[in-house]
Amino acid sequence: MSFLQDKQIRRYIIFLAIFALVTLCAGGLFFIDQSDAVRSSYIAHDEAIASSLLEQGVPKDVIANALTSTETSQGGIELLTELGIESQAAANSLPYLSQFQRDTLITVLIGLAVLLTFLFAGTLIFFLRRKNLYQQAGKVIENYINGDFSFHLPQNSEGAIFYIFASVEQLATMLQAKSDTDHKAKEFLKSTISDISHQLKTPLAAITMYQEIIADEPENPETVKEFSEKIGVSLKRMEELIQSMLKITRLDTGNIVFEKRNCPVTELISRSISELTDRAITENKQIILKGNSEQTVFCDLEWTSEAIGNIVKNALDHTKPGDTIQISWECTPAILRIFIADSGSGIAPEDIHHIFKRFYRSKHSLETPGIGLGLPLAKSIITGQNGLLSVQSELNEGTTFTVSFLTES
Repeated sequence: MSFLQDKQIRRYIIFLAIFALVTLCAGGLFFIDQSDAVRSSYIAHDEAIASSLLEQGVPKDVIANALTSTETSQGGIELLTELGIESQAAANSLPYLSQFQRDTLITVLIGLAVLLTFLFAGTLIFFLRRKNLYQQAGKVIENYINGDFSFHLPQNSEGAIFYIFASVEQLATMLQAKSDTDHKAKEFLKSTISDISHQLKTPLAAITMYQEIIADEPENPETVKEFSEKIGVSLKRMEELIQSMLKITRLDTGNIVFEKRNCPVTELISRSISELTDRAITENKQIILKGNSEQTVFCDLEWTSEAIGNIVKNALDHTKPGDTIQISWECTPAILRIFIADSGSGIAPEDIHHIFKRFYRSKHSLETPGIGLGLPLAKSIITGQNGLLSVQSELNEGTTFTVSFLTES
């Protein structure tokens, strides 16, 4: 009886029950009315017979016996037959019967007309409401087909049709989510292509210029060597730019599956700075490690080491000879934190909320090498593993980046 959960069907069933009750009541009233009509007709007929016999001088006791008699005789039957009063007689030859039939027919026709009108009206209302419901659902589904998800199917009741509506609504939600995802992916791709195009213009223009200079002075070894090195630097910058953008794009689109495992923090830090220690020595800067060598972190070793390496590289870019970069870590029952602190120039207050944006370069560090993708890539890697990357800094007082990972796997 699950269909009774539908409010409209339930109301229609109630209407049919009421109709059946009204029909029974009407039938009972009709029976009572017809019984009264038969009794009245029978009495009127007897009154007419008694009146006629009295006028002809027939004694009252004879008339009383005749009216109350229940026995028939052959002579009486033959007499009524001669008068045309028999079972096969036409109704118009029996005045009281003819009137009774006319009254009964009129009553039956009026009663049937009222009951059928009531039934037809109730059924029509039910189907009209059902039609309106289907039309409303059809318009909403048509909007879904056209990509408009601002309207929703009726879900304020129960029943089979509303269960279907709920399923269609769930499907529409999935389609909307897919549509939004596709739209964001297109916008992201458009933005990425625009960013790469914009960032490639400078090194490409430089390479073109350097190539023209070399072409103009092919016999000058010093000029060729100088601008060949500059071309190499520009090409390296382009390679870093493209590789970083590809990595960020893969991270943002979820195409990277992190292979997380417990690994020693010392191994992670060592791998992160392996290619930066020579630079630090060359630039007369010191990288200091401080922490418990037995502590471990649950992360993807390769990707996380790249993220920390980008942060250390950023610290090297913003420190001067003689400055230090300290990498320390601490572990609590729930979180392991890695701190990367430098004694460099720090970050201006107006810049600190923008440093994780792609290609963002502060006006205070325009002379500093870099393309503005190291920190955004680091943040994408850390957050992609459900970690947290935060920063604290004061201008000319140094900067501290904090990488946090849950200790539980």
